[in-house]
Amino acid sequence: MKPVVCATPLGPVLQQFFVDHLVQQRHASPRTIAAYRDCFRLLLCFAERQIHKRPVDLSIEDLDSTLILAFLDHLEKQRGNSIRSRNARFAAIRSFMHYATHKEPATLAVSGSVLSIPMKRFERPLLGFLLRDQIEAILAACDASTWTGRRDRVMFATLYNTGARVNELITAQVEDLTLDVSAAIRLHGKGRKDRSVPLWPATAAQLRRWLREHPGGRTRPVFPNRFGARLSRTTVSERLRLAVQVASRRYPELSKRRVTPHSFRHSIAMHMLQAGVDITVIALWLGHESLSTTHSYIEADLAMKERALKSLQPPASAPIRYRPPDRLLHFLQGL
Repeated sequence: MKPVVCATPLGPVLQQFFVDHLVQQRHASPRTIAAYRDCFRLLLCFAERQIHKRPVDLSIEDLDSTLILAFLDHLEKQRGNSIRSRNARFAAIRSFMHYATHKEPATLAVSGSVLSIPMKRFERPLLGFLLRDQIEAILAACDASTWTGRRDRVMFATLYNTGARVNELITAQVEDLTLDVSAAIRLHGKGRKDRSVPLWPATAAQLRRWLREHPGGRTRPVFPNRFGARLSRTTVSERLRLAVQVASRRYPELSKRRVTPHSFRHSIAMHMLQAGVDITVIALWLGHESLSTTHSYIEADLAMKERALKSLQPPASAPIRYRPPDRLLHFLQGL
């Protein structure tokens, strides 16, 4: 007679995972919690459609490797998620399964089957960056005769100066600015990692003029919308798209490229690297936790590779021409 296996209810363990593990023990950032929340909302709705059980009735054993693989496939094919997004969702599921293993040892078998699923590999494209002349053309494309144009110009200038992520820029408040002799801005990065980035005198002067035009309390956004509220990521991208449209009249190649707010981050990093700034300083500037992330800029800098190649002499040897020793090999060589 086979022993009866009692299923472990999912609800209580999932609630403890969020409240006790993520919030209390790991002190995860609100963005991390929101990302994990969205992942499990999608997963539970998918499970309900697949196995016809309400989320409140699901057990941990229901989330086996077959269901998780089907969910990951659904993310890519039906929802159109990239492999990066798919892996990010899967990382949240893996984190929960690790927690469930320690919390409920009876779930070890199903957790182990899910944890054995590998992350999906993907191609990493070379980083694209803008030339200094192209950056200046985009800044000049912002209409200085309008309030939004003046905001956009100083906003994009600050974006390039700091190499900030777009979310770091739109969450910056006036109290984060220091505009005296040693001008700087404090950015609130991913995972509650704050950093201070110095500002060029020209950028600081633009910010001082902008704040005089945009008075208010110290907790107001540095770059607000028309109603004084925080800008959205979508709005920043749209405003940049309009500026690039104008700038492409001078530099037509811009119209053939996908220019995003993140392009400014790549650009300042590449320009600093080409100017001889140490890579560890660039990593601190960008808020990279690992130097391996910053190394991708070295991989993309073709000019630096060409200079390295010119500093070396090729070996003094005559070229060898391959001569196939056999007619069959000759045929294969010609394919």
